[in-house]
Amino acid sequence: MSSIIKVNTVQDTDGNNIINENANTITIGASGDTISIPSGATLANNGTATGFSAIAWQSSIVTAATITVVAGRGYWLDTSSNAITVTLPASASVGDQIILTDYARNWGSNAVTLNQNGLKFQGNTSPNPVYNTNGQSVDLVYSGATKGWIPNSDDDVTNETPQAFNLEYLVIAGGGSGGNDRGGGGGAGGYRNSYNSESSGGGGSAESTPYTSLSGGAGTTFTVTIGGGGSQISSPTARRGNNGTDSTLTNGSTAITSSGGGAGGSQAGSPNDPTSGGSGGGAGGSAPVQGGAAGTANQGFAGGGENTSAPAYGAGGGGGAGAVGATGTSSAGGAGGTGVASTITGSSVTRGGGGGGNGGDSDGPSGAGGAGGGGAGNPGPAGSNGVAGTANTGGGGGSGHPPGNSGAGGSGVVIIRVPASDFSGTTTGSPTVTDDGSTKVLTFTGSGTYVL
Repeated sequence: MSSIIKVNTVQDTDGNNIINENANTITIGASGDTISIPSGATLANNGTATGFSAIAWQSSIVTAATITVVAGRGYWLDTSSNAITVTLPASASVGDQIILTDYARNWGSNAVTLNQNGLKFQGNTSPNPVYNTNGQSVDLVYSGATKGWIPNSDDDVTNETPQAFNLEYLVIAGGGSGGNDRGGGGGAGGYRNSYNSESSGGGGSAESTPYTSLSGGAGTTFTVTIGGGGSQISSPTARRGNNGTDSTLTNGSTAITSSGGGAGGSQAGSPNDPTSGGSGGGAGGSAPVQGGAAGTANQGFAGGGENTSAPAYGAGGGGGAGAVGATGTSSAGGAGGTGVASTITGSSVTRGGGGGGNGGDSDGPSGAGGAGGGGAGNPGPAGSNGVAGTANTGGGGGSGHPPGNSGAGGSGVVIIRVPASDFSGTTTGSPTVTDDGSTKVLTFTGSGTYVL
């Protein structure tokens, strides 16, 4: 039979101490008894409590590769022989606590991974947190459904569940230069795009938007290399032009590479045939007959061929990101292929035009540069210089004919879009940073880095 004693205060006879005057203590129950606090009751401490512990430390040292832990317990994890995956409880209440400690100071060699088991960790459902520092002790407290488990202390200042996201980008290489002496136009630099389902070069569709392999979380460094345009050919040299160089965007493990534009051909010199590239170089006005050089799939189109009818032998225009360079005619050089328009910066800009081909020996007009930075061919067979491709468009250079020079290719550009909420502001190379709604747009006209 149970009994109930109802009183407000229990004191000893002089009103100073409780129950046991000699020991100045109160003893409730005997050794081995269980003292039960009913559900809904509150045990309030208005003084100093000693001997209580919310964590029951486990006497067994954990060495197995997996363990499912229980709230209210502390665990010694020994990873001397293998890594350990710790599965957290599938359900938890606010205030639940778990402590994990590196027993042998080996977490740096064999890490501890926490399986979140459906609950959030630092507000995120993935990735699984990994602890890999020797001597760490991880004190986890459950905060509720919004943020889930939060490290009360873990000897770390990093977010153990960094959220990776994919960058959207436009990567354009340097354009090729035009050939000199009935020169063909230079090909535009390769054009790769992932933004907003807009086209890539060469008639390609946008790369998966964004390209799923180019992603990163906090601390990831994205490195940008801007390709230069091919250098001009100066008179009295007669020969083909020079290829542009590649532009790249990499996160350290995956690179987006756009190929430099191809060189325009010429009627004389060695070598004199046009070269392939992001977009191909145009053929020189010469005999034997030349065809335009090929572009690169999903980056740019081929250059135009030469005309074989006397007296002009018009040279071909360089290939553009958006179209094949025009074939020369009996009275004029071929125009450079057009570029491709993009709104990645917030407004529509066309880039990646090919260079114009030379008009031949009958004073026929040279070809216009392709829309998007392509340089026009020199005006006449023997006169002024070909026009350079526009800087930071990847435009091909215009053709030349002695005593004039051919036009150099335009340098490339790399543009990336980053969610404003994730923008760190940590860059090198001085990119231009603009706002486009909830997005930061970084335009690199010189090589540099961005750190998330």
